[in-house]
Amino acid sequence: MPKSKKRGSNHQRGAGGQHRNVQPFSDEDASIETMSHCSGFSDPASFTEEGPEVDEEATQEDFEYKLKGFIDLTLDKSAKTRQAALEGLKNALTSKILYEFILERRMTLTDSIERCIKKGKSDEQSAAARLACLLCVQLGSGIESEEILKTLGPVLKKIICDGTASIQARQACATCLGVCCFIVTDDITELYSTMECLENIFTKSYQRERDTNDISSTHNPVLHISALLAWTLLLTICPVSEVKKKLEMHLHKLPNLLSCDDVNMRIAAGETLALLFELARETEADFFYEDMELLTQKLRALATDGNKHRAKVDKRKQRSVFRDVLRAVEERDFPTETVKFGPERMYIDCWVKKHTYDTFKEILGSGMQYHLQSNEFLRNVFELGPPVMLDAATLKTMKIPRFERHLYNSAAFKARTKARSKCRDKRTDVGEFF
Repeated sequence: MPKSKKRGSNHQRGAGGQHRNVQPFSDEDASIETMSHCSGFSDPASFTEEGPEVDEEATQEDFEYKLKGFIDLTLDKSAKTRQAALEGLKNALTSKILYEFILERRMTLTDSIERCIKKGKSDEQSAAARLACLLCVQLGSGIESEEILKTLGPVLKKIICDGTASIQARQACATCLGVCCFIVTDDITELYSTMECLENIFTKSYQRERDTNDISSTHNPVLHISALLAWTLLLTICPVSEVKKKLEMHLHKLPNLLSCDDVNMRIAAGETLALLFELARETEADFFYEDMELLTQKLRALATDGNKHRAKVDKRKQRSVFRDVLRAVEERDFPTETVKFGPERMYIDCWVKKHTYDTFKEILGSGMQYHLQSNEFLRNVFELGPPVMLDAATLKTMKIPRFERHLYNSAAFKARTKARSKCRDKRTDVGEFF
């Protein structure tokens, strides 16, 4: 990919490290710059690859100079340029820990995000909301994140409740509000207020599923799913007394969503039910659910769903999820998962931990493993302790040489091909001469 002309203009910087003019960026240049600078930071493991030594200090200065340019571009007149700048900042925050850089500019970034959410269109609002999530993830659960939530909270709530706003923007704002409130857990009043706002969104699906004759064009499963998942995340940090209240309110209504036409809504409702049962049994050892037989029948039907009018991919995904949900409700069992990142491992052994992990993985994407290694806030959430510091020599000895990886992959491919060939032979032999 050809380099942008902006890279060669480092000599134009003014005194004190400031850059005189960022305006020469066109819309096309901004999007190219967004993609080019992020590609080098998308994989933290790339820093340990063998190669010529580079000046890390100069690289860091160049990287921060680009980020300053993106921050300035969030004020550009062009919506396309502003969105590209927001995406560039988002990609940078997912791929690196930039606590000090953000701390110095958090007010500027917060103001830019607020302006983009208030005055931007659908895509720009969504990008700004995702960037706000990442700011709080980087800053952690301190007073800085609390100030961000106080500034952006009212704006996010207004967009979520605005029926004229785009579904994409409302969905992103609902997720952002839930995640930021999860990070800033000190203000219990704000926690309850946020949960009430999200409840007002997803509980609209309750009424619709009760009335099967209602074919309403205003039904927005995507928005309701995001609100439900964000609400569920906040429920995991509520006091026991509040958890009991929410269980009484929702545990008998959520099964209605299992009949929803949208497969993602059915899955979200099923996983939320499994999490609610887990919380209920933690708060009350002798917890009893009156409609257990009817609920297990529904869950079993979804776990073995074979309706021809549904897509194969949807059925496969649904059956896999609801087998686990059924085991959680009936047998109080959870299939433990292992997440590997660098030299460490994390075991996901409950629905609360799984839902928290899935939420942050959705936000951080490919940068999730890197943040699990380096982000102190995430490590505290998952009880991983302080970051494990490894020097370059240790990382180099741990890395498998490329030739050995190639040999291993080739052997695995041959073994897999042989196993599949045998299965194909068995299928063709049966009934060949009939």
